[in-house]
Amino acid sequence: MPAKPVFRARPNAIEALFGRRKAVIGVIHSLPLPGSPGYEGQPMTEIVDFAVAEAERYRAGGVDGLIVENHGDIPFSKPEHLGPETAAGMAVMTDAVRRASGLTVGVNVLANGAIQALAVAKAAGAAFIRVNQWANAYVANEGFVEGPAAAATRYRAWLQAREVKIFADVHVKHGAHAITADRSIPELARDVEFFDADVAIATGQRTGDSATMEELSTIAGGTALPVAVGSGVTPENVGDILTVADAVIVASYLKRDGVWWNPVDPERLRTFMAAVERARA
Repeated sequence: MPAKPVFRARPNAIEALFGRRKAVIGVIHSLPLPGSPGYEGQPMTEIVDFAVAEAERYRAGGVDGLIVENHGDIPFSKPEHLGPETAAGMAVMTDAVRRASGLTVGVNVLANGAIQALAVAKAAGAAFIRVNQWANAYVANEGFVEGPAAAATRYRAWLQAREVKIFADVHVKHGAHAITADRSIPELARDVEFFDADVAIATGQRTGDSATMEELSTIAGGTALPVAVGSGVTPENVGDILTVADAVIVASYLKRDGVWWNPVDPERLRTFMAAVERARA
């Protein structure tokens, strides 16, 4: 296999979406939505207001885009967790974030709810979907899928939503599913590209895990796609990461006390963006 196989020509999705490479994408971890496993009865107005306030803090801090997640216990871990009520809430919240922030916005879901995720993205005007645990759901647990079966798993296959970009995780750490136990990183990078993604995300399986620079370089060298880093990014390492990656996705470092479900800490965001600007210079 060549070092950089090309399955179809396409523009760099990071540059196309955010107007630059070396982009910074923040993450909004919403309050649990109605119908999700962790929902505690909050009214939708409260949920939307929280997400919009987070978006404003991110926008004021200078990020290039946002990912909206529903962390209601385990978000969308099964297709039925993204049922009609939760999907509608996700679309309303994401649309409100997009309108309030004026930023390029995506949604984050697990891999086995493709049609629901695309419906949410289209209804909310989201420009991309981050497919979390992509390799776990379709490759490591089920085996590499070829032919018509593979076409059915591709996110855009049924709705023809070519304008919705797909960011797919390449997990490099052993977590609950130990997805790299018998698969090499180059294979995982190839699988993400095979499944019609636009961006490969180097990330860990568990909170706090991150790709090493060696792993990141291996992923970047094993795919024709732009690469983002989805975990473990800090002011101390973002300069090195952006020598290899096209984008960073940041959440935990930017939150109050470093805990991802807390609100964005403006001072942490200023410190982080100052490090990014030094790397961009």
